[in-house]
Amino acid sequence: MRSRRDFLSSVAVGLGASAVRPTWASAAERAEIKSVLNGPVGLQLWSLREYLPKDLPGTLAKVHAMGFREVEGAGLWGHPLPEFRAALDKAGLRCQSAHMGLENLNGDLPAALAQAKAIGAKHVVCPWIPHEKGFTRDDALKTGAAFNRFGQAAKEAGLSFGYHPHGYEFVPSPEGTLFDTLLGATDASLVEFQVDVFHAYHAGADPAKLIEKLSGRVRSLHLKDQKQGFPVTPGSDGAPPEADVPVGTGQVDFPAVLRAAVKAGVSLYYVEDESTDPLAHIPQSVAFLEGFKL
Repeated sequence: MRSRRDFLSSVAVGLGASAVRPTWASAAERAEIKSVLNGPVGLQLWSLREYLPKDLPGTLAKVHAMGFREVEGAGLWGHPLPEFRAALDKAGLRCQSAHMGLENLNGDLPAALAQAKAIGAKHVVCPWIPHEKGFTRDDALKTGAAFNRFGQAAKEAGLSFGYHPHGYEFVPSPEGTLFDTLLGATDASLVEFQVDVFHAYHAGADPAKLIEKLSGRVRSLHLKDQKQGFPVTPGSDGAPPEADVPVGTGQVDFPAVLRAAVKAGVSLYYVEDESTDPLAHIPQSVAFLEGFKL
């Protein structure tokens, strides 16, 4: 399985397409997902990274059949931009948010923003800050300045820009943590945040408190849970697939997280599954979210 980190370096061009089509378990088309959350429940397309390069239209149709009407982009999966957008439209899926790698934003910012707009996105999210051995305070300060530049350009293009912390930021710094350093280096009017509940928890942060702290600056969440008994690793930048379990079945206090999100004005909620069995996990996560009561 290709790592997310490797994928992000080529997110603008996508993965090579394959002639092999996935075999889906037969399932009836279900109604659109409904919840008490103040925004749609969508799917981060990275969840189906093993299927999208092999059968883009079939996979997107399956996403719709699972009840999703909203997705978050993660590259073009080896397809030309017009073809990718046409596949989204045919499947009846909206893509309000799209991930863009830092290399692409630095390399050709106008092209990256144009691609996001072309697939229908209103929000551009950078999900990773490349760093050599360890993320440093200098990395945080330099990247904060770059984020302000991206945010200004996005605003001028009619978009918003945000950052998705991955865990390596939650280590001590003079400002508290390196995430606090990065936060202080960004302009609140230009840079939003996407909280990945799993990665925040796994790296030692309290995701509900983080959302409360960022109230007004959190546009969206990534929803996934950490397996019971799996250790928290402060400052970690990821976890193996076996640590990822359906929402509501692991260690994360999701009622506290979701109540904090509603209070903070989060407007987009994306299920993301990084396990080896996303097709089994995703419906379980959806069932939990549909059954959740404030």
